[in-house]
Amino acid sequence: MKKPVVWIALAFVALVGWLMYSSLQGVADHRVEVCMSYNGRDNCRTSLGKTEAEAKRTATDNACADITNGMTEIVSCQNTPPRSVKVLTAN
Repeated sequence: MKKPVVWIALAFVALVGWLMYSSLQGVADHRVEVCMSYNGRDNCRTSLGKTEAEAKRTATDNACADITNGMTEIVSCQNTPPRSVKVLTAN
């Protein structure tokens, strides 16, 4: 193999390794269960996040995705106050 190809391959492997390492750092610091109600439909989802707010937002987004149809409803659901929020242990 030519030297430039080897360096590009090594840089790619290093980049992928760094992305995997950084994406797994502190992901499980906070765990939250959010229950949403929208247009007569209910759904609960649990999510992990680096912060409690991040975990709550992700759980809200996931819960709304299952009980809505289309982007307008998803945004409306996401802006609705949750029916319940439970902060869980991160394990």
